[in-house]
Amino acid sequence: MGHTIDLGPNWIHGTVRNPILELANELKQTTLSPPEDAARSVYDELGDMVEAETAIKHSELVWGIIADAFKYSNEHHNSIPPEKSLLDFFESEVKDKGLDEASSKLVFQMAHIWGDFVGEPMEKQSLRFFWLEECIEGGKCLTSAGNSQYFPNTHVFQENLFLASTYKDVLNAIAKVALARTELHLSTKVTSITSKLEHTSERAVVVTTASDTDLVFDEVIMTAPLGWLKHNMSCFTPALPLPIIKAIENISYGRLEKVYLSFPTAFWMTQNPAETSFFTQFLSPTYTNQNPEHWSIECVSLASLPEHCAHATLLFYVNGPCAQHVTSLVKGLEPTSKEYFSHLNDFFAPYYSRLPNYDPFSSDCKPAGILGTDWQNDQFAGWGSYTTFQTSKSNEIQLDKDIEALREGCPDMGLWFAGEHTAPFVALGTVTGAYWSGEAVAERIAEAYGMGKEVKQNGIEEKEKDDMNGNVEE
Repeated sequence: MGHTIDLGPNWIHGTVRNPILELANELKQTTLSPPEDAARSVYDELGDMVEAETAIKHSELVWGIIADAFKYSNEHHNSIPPEKSLLDFFESEVKDKGLDEASSKLVFQMAHIWGDFVGEPMEKQSLRFFWLEECIEGGKCLTSAGNSQYFPNTHVFQENLFLASTYKDVLNAIAKVALARTELHLSTKVTSITSKLEHTSERAVVVTTASDTDLVFDEVIMTAPLGWLKHNMSCFTPALPLPIIKAIENISYGRLEKVYLSFPTAFWMTQNPAETSFFTQFLSPTYTNQNPEHWSIECVSLASLPEHCAHATLLFYVNGPCAQHVTSLVKGLEPTSKEYFSHLNDFFAPYYSRLPNYDPFSSDCKPAGILGTDWQNDQFAGWGSYTTFQTSKSNEIQLDKDIEALREGCPDMGLWFAGEHTAPFVALGTVTGAYWSGEAVAERIAEAYGMGKEVKQNGIEEKEKDDMNGNVEE
């Protein structure tokens, strides 16, 4: 690709008391905060650009309805039928607003952008548990529902920042202490985790690898993705407690994938902000036979990043069945092969060819490199992306209680869980949430061994967690 890109997260969610942002700032990393009123290029189903004022008006309608859905879910979630979806809420709200047919259609088409936030289409998004997604909307914490005994007063979300300089230095800094002070077994597959607490005066948790090597620990923190846990509950001996099993079964995860297309030059950049924007949406395209179900497509222009981070690359986000289709196009192909390139280029060409200044005869308008993710076919990524909350048919499922059960873990077995799926409610599915979850478990274990609350992360002295999460300035 010729430059560093993130195959994992691109964003930092929240700007107040956010340890990931604090670390990024300390490392002098570059972020971009797209203005809330920033122009968004939108192309309709025929591939024609929607007039800027119309796009802004309907984008505001979409995000207004999403904000109302958060509020409704937070206030009424106990009485909302479990099968009700975000799409159902949109249908009701659009009808109540009395929009004409054209506006209603545009609102529904633009609303499908929600899938690129959670990794699945909006018709699968639970309205009952929509409040658990609240950190995503503009990064703004709409309620205090994220608080718990482990994460008191966790209000961090003010806006979302694109980490323009990538997560490379942040990840290296976080890994520094682990690399310096621990023995890592890379490329080592774990096949079983056995808690041997009976008939012994000392607790022991045995981790067995694919090579039949037994590693013995006092405590084990499982940071395996939720999807991995779903497929590997039989690895645990004794069996996991029923609340943990139910939690793993009930909580869902999405299928968000990314595809980077790099060009010799950013041909689409113009002086007209209405034509050149950070975000571009292609709504339910019917003008291409490469998109069989007319899935909406979104892309981000990395040429719009701050100058020293900018490069001529379009980052496309795809989710759910669209992501499944895109990954199937290159299944079994090497990313360096001509077939890999041509299959992905054929799929995305109908979109980048709609951008300003496109010339089918210019080499500047042909990708120089293409690379996509394939998390949903990666067993170690858990066959998907991150936690989301989907509709169900059972009124008994309480996803917030399930998250709390995972967060509690199995201390009596010497087994703990950490990761974005055990984060504070306002940080589920985020890097910050994953960081906090690991920090919280580490503190609980340290306290159990009488080691106190002082925490050091990334080789950098941090404040105590209760100071970080408490007394947060609004």
